Formats: sequence, structure tokens, C-alpha cells
Amino acid sequence: MEALFLTKQVPNPDEPKWRSTLRVSMPLNLSYIPIGLACGVLLHAAGFNTLLTAMVSIVIFSGGAQFMIASMLTINAPLLSIVLMLFFLELRYALLGSSLSRYLTGTSEKFKLIFAISMNDENYAVNYLKFATDKKWTPSEALMVEHYSLLFWAVSNIIGSLVGSALKIDLTVVHFALTALFLYMIIMQVKSRLTILVGLIAAVFAVIFLVLTKSTLGLVISTLISSFIGFALEHYLKNRKPNSRFLYKLHSPGSKKSAVEESSEN
Repeated sequence: MEALFLTKQVPNPDEPKWRSTLRVSMPLNLSYIPIGLACGVLLHAAGFNTLLTAMVSIVIFSGGAQFMIASMLTINAPLLSIVLMLFFLELRYALLGSSLSRYLTGTSEKFKLIFAISMNDENYAVNYLKFATDKKWTPSEALMVEHYSLLFWAVSNIIGSLVGSALKIDLTVVHFALTALFLYMIIMQVKSRLTILVGLIAAVFAVIFLVLTKSTLGLVISTLISSFIGFALEHYLKNRKPNSRFLYKLHSPGSKKSAVEESSEN
């Protein structure tokens, strides 16, 4: 048995594509189960029935966005605030998709549309790594990875919604879950002292504009202003003061170069 596991596994040329692709995406699929269950429970606590939960999980397909929707609905946030926050939160997919566009040359516009709709952070990482390290990886296989992950995510959300209908959930859990999620996202983005400074500026502006507007639109306004300030500061420091202490790199999970980045440089 030990020799079997130590031996390098040679791909079976006769194995169907759907099975080999499923094997590639399986670690990602399994990781979606606990998060998807929790997301389904929280969406149900926020007022979504099972059908709406299924629709949201398929149309939006983003854990961070769905947790945010659940949290903002529990505090009776205006619909406009939710839509704007969702827009800015998901805007990163434009950058992610552009980095994969060179691997999708030769595919139809319809294929690219379907590919873009079913892409999220995790299956993007899997596909980008495969494209960068495996010359035989095709766009159709990448699309299958997206659809497998979408299937596991949607089913987990639905099961979580059914579980939530049988349990009484304290809505304060929703706020805690969203806070923990975005704190994690902030930590993963910390790459320099400038990132910390901009984060503090955003926090101050968020408090100020929440008080002034007395609605969650203050979060949207503070996000936009802080983003422009961060861009202007980074541009100024890189061009005028490249040795500034604010540009010093920090040893954080978000600052480490991944295998994907190294592969793309080669």
C-alpha cells in the first residue's frame, strides 16, 4: 500500500474528461460544503426561503456577497445600499476574468459569457493554476470545474436552508459571521503599511458617513473615497518617495507569492 501511494500517478488516457475534471475540482467542492451549509442557514434566518436561497446561490455564486446580503437584510438596509455594496464587492471579478482571457482565445462569445457568470474566487484559482502549469488544460475543462463547484455550492446552500427552517437561529450570529468574514478578507489583503493606513482611513470615514447619512449608503461613500485616497497615495509614494516606510512589505498570508504568480512569470 505504501508503494502505491508513493508512486507517481500517471493520468489514464481512457478516463472520461468529466471524471478527471471532477477529481481536480474535488478538494474545492468538498471545502464548499461546510461554508455553503452555514450560508444557507444564515440566508434562511435573513428571510430567504429555500427557492430564493437556491436562486441567489446560482445567480450570485459568492460566499462573501451572500453573507453580506444576509447581514444587511437583517438590519433592514435599503435595497440601493445592498446593490451598490454588492457591485463594488464583486467588481474584482473583472480583473480576475481579464487574467484568464488569454486562455480562452478561440472560444465563442456565448462560451465566454457562461464562463464569466459561473466564475468565482476559488474556481478561478484552480483554473489559473491549471492553465499556468498544464498545457493540456482546455477551456471546456475549466468550465466544468466552475460548474462542479457551482453545483456543490448551490446544493450546500439549499441543504443549509432546509436545516435553518428546522432550527431557530439568533440573528446576531449573522452579524458575527459577516464581521469575521470581512476581517479575514482584510488580513489577507494586508501587503504593506500603506494597506493598513488606508484601512484605518476607511474605518474613520465609515463611521463619519454612517452618522451623517444615517444609512448604509455611508459605507458605499466611505469605500469610494478611501479607494481614491489609497490609489492617490500609492501613486504618489511610488513615483515621488519609492523608499517610503509605508511601502514596506509585511510578512502576511496575503503578501506571499503563490505558485500561480511564479508560474505566470515564467
